[in-house]
Amino acid sequence: MPEVGSASSVALSSATAEAPHPLDPLSAEEIRLATRIARARLELDGDARFAAVRLHEPSKEEIRAFRPGDPVARSAWIVVMDRKRRSLHDGIISLDDGSVVAWNERVGLQGPLLPGEYERVSTLVKEDVRWQSAIRRRGVEDLDLVRVDAWMIGNFGIPEQEGRRMCATLAYLREEVPDLPYARPLEGVVAYIDLDEMRVADVLDPPPVPIPPETGRYDTRAVGKLRDDLRPLTIQQPEGASFVVRGHEISWQRWRFRWSFNAREGLVLHRVGYEDGGEVRSIAHRLSVSEMVVPYGDPSPAHYWQGAFDVGEFGIGRGVNSLRLGCDCLGVVQYFDVTIHDDDGQPETVPRAICLHEEDASICWKHFDFVDGHTEVRRQRRLVLSCICTNLNYEYGYYWYFYLDGTLEFETKMTGVMQTKALGSDGGDPHATTVAPGLGAMYHQHLMNVRLDMEVDGPDNCVQELELVPAPDGPDNPWGNAMITRTTPLTHELAARRSANPATARSWVITSATRRNRLGFPTGYRLIPESSPTLLAGAESAVGRRAQFARYHLWVTRYDPDELYAGGDYPNQHPGGAGLPEWTAGDRALEATDVVLWHTFGISHVPRPEDWPVMPVERCGFRLKPWGFFDRNPALDVPPSSTHCDTGS
Repeated sequence: MPEVGSASSVALSSATAEAPHPLDPLSAEEIRLATRIARARLELDGDARFAAVRLHEPSKEEIRAFRPGDPVARSAWIVVMDRKRRSLHDGIISLDDGSVVAWNERVGLQGPLLPGEYERVSTLVKEDVRWQSAIRRRGVEDLDLVRVDAWMIGNFGIPEQEGRRMCATLAYLREEVPDLPYARPLEGVVAYIDLDEMRVADVLDPPPVPIPPETGRYDTRAVGKLRDDLRPLTIQQPEGASFVVRGHEISWQRWRFRWSFNAREGLVLHRVGYEDGGEVRSIAHRLSVSEMVVPYGDPSPAHYWQGAFDVGEFGIGRGVNSLRLGCDCLGVVQYFDVTIHDDDGQPETVPRAICLHEEDASICWKHFDFVDGHTEVRRQRRLVLSCICTNLNYEYGYYWYFYLDGTLEFETKMTGVMQTKALGSDGGDPHATTVAPGLGAMYHQHLMNVRLDMEVDGPDNCVQELELVPAPDGPDNPWGNAMITRTTPLTHELAARRSANPATARSWVITSATRRNRLGFPTGYRLIPESSPTLLAGAESAVGRRAQFARYHLWVTRYDPDELYAGGDYPNQHPGGAGLPEWTAGDRALEATDVVLWHTFGISHVPRPEDWPVMPVERCGFRLKPWGFFDRNPALDVPPSSTHCDTGS
């Protein structure tokens, strides 16, 4: 348990002494073993790079049948890229007997950009004489002052790029640390790199644009006088936190769930349930971020290709931060280390990557009877499981909130630094906001998709769309004020592609096909979306073809263990149509079966000066609320907060 105090923490390794569970992520030893088996059995050469080494999750049937103490079969899912052969393979390695269970060549597909490649690209570009000439044309002689950022580029049907694994780079001037590189873009200089040959294929060097003059610093020394009227805020839990941790299993109040972490998806929740009357009732089998697309709206030669798929092209888990108490997390905190892997398939441990703590969340429920003066009020509290990941210029905080009343909420907090361009002498740009002299931040979107493998009171579920609408005019609505609910069953996959509608409070309810509450209605959970945009890029644009999942706020599919990522397994340079469009083409039936909901949400970002030089947090997310899951308010048994309710004046 965490230490007692106002700001205490305990860090736990992802490898624990608890008995193994089938869903435990791979340990450092297992990652080494998987890589060793792959190199030996598959005769991989030294140029082979590992894009993935993670747990191959057992079937749902195996997980349901597991009991503590049972033997646990362990397998690894690996993805290997071979630059010499320009090949991409994936498959399953048994860690028990060392066999290769499955091995597949993914012809015509391209793997993600790896961290080691990002570093090599920066060195490679700076050695190219064309690039050097372009930088010097902009008045920069010391090439060590230039930051080079590598991006994957999508698929635009350009013949010279077909069949090649390509990336492109942007350049920024930083004369000293901690100057902000993105404050001084070297506009227009773009290098295209063939990642398999590790060769600069082309360099763009358009007429130079003046370098913006300001450094963009935001450290305490650069800001100047700091506020001196913020008093200390102390969070105390004298008796310790209320949660219990056993390996990767977390229990808090009535909630029970497991967590894992991998380089692609980052934080993943498993086997989410709620204890009700001594029974742990299932809500979801697996919850994860399946993809995130960040398309930019600048059509110029230097920027038209910017449309990152942060999950499939990079891996949000690769950029996970080590968190600091009192800065990233506050209160009585328990941290967890995570173990991922490098390009060579060797383990890397990130300390304090996951933060677990409790927060006060205002009131849970209250009523004041003004006639007799009687008041009952209870405080709301939530458990927070979170991590923060950096993708080049942006930070994304991923927060799962568990509430006393059975509500589950997911929130993404976006901060960091915006993508920029130099504006030139006229200072205007139709695709960007001026945020500093000579500097523009481009219009763009952040659109995330979460995969919600729901199991509301078991795997056999139904999904329906719920709206509140005005009743038709007529004898049953004589005063024109009547409201009714409109319920639309989503019975097949193509009909289950839906968009949110705030005007009718449109939401989606996942109900059990087998269980009913005491009132005779199916038990359920309701997915409540926020008012979010959908993809603005044209349907036939390069990013539009690859990010078709972002055209709708909701997709529903019939469960398939191989369908994990909304944009497909390998979206990098894909021509389009992978993932959800491909899977739903068969229009599978959805009634009374194991279903997966895919929810897209996010923001359209029109930058403002207040977002510069570092952006205040922008939030987006959704809620899952019990909808007839319980027979009455499940938080009635929350005790009064006698230590907080002051009866004095």
